[in-house]
Amino acid sequence: MTASSPVCPGCGEPTSGRFCSSCGTALQCPSCSAPLSPGSRFCSSCGNAAAAATTTRSDRTPWVIAGVSLAGLLAAILVMVSRQSPTVSPAAGIATASASQSGEPAPDISNMTPRERFNRLYNRVMRAAQSGDEATISRFTPMALAAYAQLDTIDSDARYHAALLRVHTGNVAESRALADTILAADPGHLFGYVVRGTVARFQKDEKELSRAYGGFLKRYEPEMKLNRPEYSEHQSSLNDFRKAALAAPASGGS
Repeated sequence: MTASSPVCPGCGEPTSGRFCSSCGTALQCPSCSAPLSPGSRFCSSCGNAAAAATTTRSDRTPWVIAGVSLAGLLAAILVMVSRQSPTVSPAAGIATASASQSGEPAPDISNMTPRERFNRLYNRVMRAAQSGDEATISRFTPMALAAYAQLDTIDSDARYHAALLRVHTGNVAESRALADTILAADPGHLFGYVVRGTVARFQKDEKELSRAYGGFLKRYEPEMKLNRPEYSEHQSSLNDFRKAALAAPASGGS
């Protein structure tokens, strides 16, 4: 660049040609192509505005700053949203919804085995039954029975739980069938008599209830000597049924 090179009226940098190579400002009048003097706002030849054809760097600066500020604001909003909206698995979402409806914290059952899910849901229904919470019973009993249907193996303890769940939904026929299945698989198993007695009380069948009491008392001592783990888990229920059986009129059972 020589000393005779014109100076850009927009940025003051030495330049040549029709437009400044640094900022793009017009060096010649856009109307008559006459050279523009440094700092000229109007052409000295024709009188038209000197910057009509282009926008100088100083004119673009506010828009660039505004664009950068807007981009920063959008980035900050995205970070806030991502922190407040964590990803939740479908199973965890269901558990959370159940918790909000019942007022109790619900566990994440997505990583439980089918038996763990069944037992957890069964316990939830039983607690609701003790407190008279019909809404929770209606909501969680179908879920518990669905978990029961997914069990790989079914023992007397699982059948006992399923039978009591069906009693609470009024399905006494299936409850009684499960009691018969328990006694067929494990003759003398106390849970079979407890379910029979529970169904009889539900149906107000005093004769059947007396037979259930009799069968339970007849087999109570030998069964307790077997130390079945499910008896320890349900010791309170067995004690309550035994007290009721002892207080009832004596009768034989099968």
